[in-house]
Amino acid sequence: MAAFVLSLILLLALTGYSSGANYCVCKDGVGDTALQHSIDYACGNGADCTGILQNGPCYNPNTIKDHCSYAVNSYYQRKASSGATCDFTGTATLTSSPPASSSSACYQTTGGYVFLKFCYF
Repeated sequence: MAAFVLSLILLLALTGYSSGANYCVCKDGVGDTALQHSIDYACGNGADCTGILQNGPCYNPNTIKDHCSYAVNSYYQRKASSGATCDFTGTATLTSSPPASSSSACYQTTGGYVFLKFCYF
């Protein structure tokens, strides 16, 4: 039994498991132009934005703010280990829970080195 527990602990340590999840989301009250700039930057610099393309699995809700949160979160999850932050000239912030409006939006999170993708329908 002790060997099993030790093996499990070692496995979790090697995979970089962490229970703390962070989401990068766009702030309320930010204008659509600023949100669109954040989308453009994130999608043009490493975010996987295919999910928010028309007919994509994360296209709805089709709002600039929801698409912005998807894009900046994708960018942040991919680039945080390289020093990227979740600011996007003041349009975004980190939170420990997915956005309240995520009824049909998809958000990635990371715990250590383990990458998971959550879709809320």
